Amino acid sequence: MAPIRVMLVDDSPLFVAAMKSALEKEANIQVAGTAGNGQDALQQVPSVRPDVIICDVQMPRMSGIEFVKELLKTRKIPVVVISGTPGVTLAALAAGAVDFIPKPEAGEARDAFFKRMITTIRVAASANVGAKTALRQNAAPHHAPSVFTSAPADVVVAIGASTGGTDAIAAVIRNFPASFPGVLITQHMPAGFTAMYAERLDRECKMQVREVKDGDRLQKGLILLAAGDKHLRLRKDQKGYYASSRPGMKVNGHMPSVDVLFESVAEVAGARAAGVILTGMGGDGAEGLLKMRKAGAYTIGQDKESSVVYGMPMMAYNKGAVTKQLPLEDIANDLISHMNKMR
Repeated sequence: MAPIRVMLVDDSPLFVAAMKSALEKEANIQVAGTAGNGQDALQQVPSVRPDVIICDVQMPRMSGIEFVKELLKTRKIPVVVISGTPGVTLAALAAGAVDFIPKPEAGEARDAFFKRMITTIRVAASANVGAKTALRQNAAPHHAPSVFTSAPADVVVAIGASTGGTDAIAAVIRNFPASFPGVLITQHMPAGFTAMYAERLDRECKMQVREVKDGDRLQKGLILLAAGDKHLRLRKDQKGYYASSRPGMKVNGHMPSVDVLFESVAEVAGARAAGVILTGMGGDGAEGLLKMRKAGAYTIGQDKESSVVYGMPMMAYNKGAVTKQLPLEDIANDLISHMNKMR
């Protein structure tokens, strides 16, 4: 198998040298080129022919966000940005970057950062950049929006995603009406990023969206997003559903974990729930979605063609956890139709 050709774009020669040194130790990764800013990178891309580009966001002459926008006009190459600023990172993802790596904190072991970078490169190399581009250009449903009539008060929707999920989640939930049943979302994202992501979703959606706090009550018209570095679980008492948001051990290498959310929904809500698994690498969420389906819940998996990374939905589908597999653009309509039929 040919090695993954990586291009490094950063205005710090020392950091580029450190990244290059770490990557050259990997047998199936090759540093094919380097550049100090977005303009130089654009000029070099045709000759370097990278499979993945690792790019800093804040650079002279042309920022990482501008670079991503210009690159994707002509070439479908997955770009992973390095950033420690949530707002800038979300802007880069919205511009077309497939993933991001949080910039190492002062004192953080470089080895941990480089290990995360190598894992992200392997995921990005298999990303369907065309699916992300198509989503940015056309987020409308394939069919006319379904009209939401009503749903029982004790119904809950759970959504899980990873790589490519920030745009995919937005594409689904922005079509939910203001009176839609309560929604819980786990997106693999570190602490410090989820609050700003929730604020972005809140601006785009008819429902209210916020980062979950431990003990928050689930109610119609409200979407709760898992906080970075805490597991989100559904709980129930005499007053109804509420959310648990607490740290713990990583599950499937993640915290928050989609499996943790889905398993709690299966246990607490059973057939009064719907589960959706979206784009992402790995198998987090597959077992939990299967438990939801066995408990009587309605389950949806994103299809391969519309997924940036068809890993999590594929694992769930192969396990028999998916009731229906759909293009991203049709998931909201299908959920609304299902809710209309619930009694």
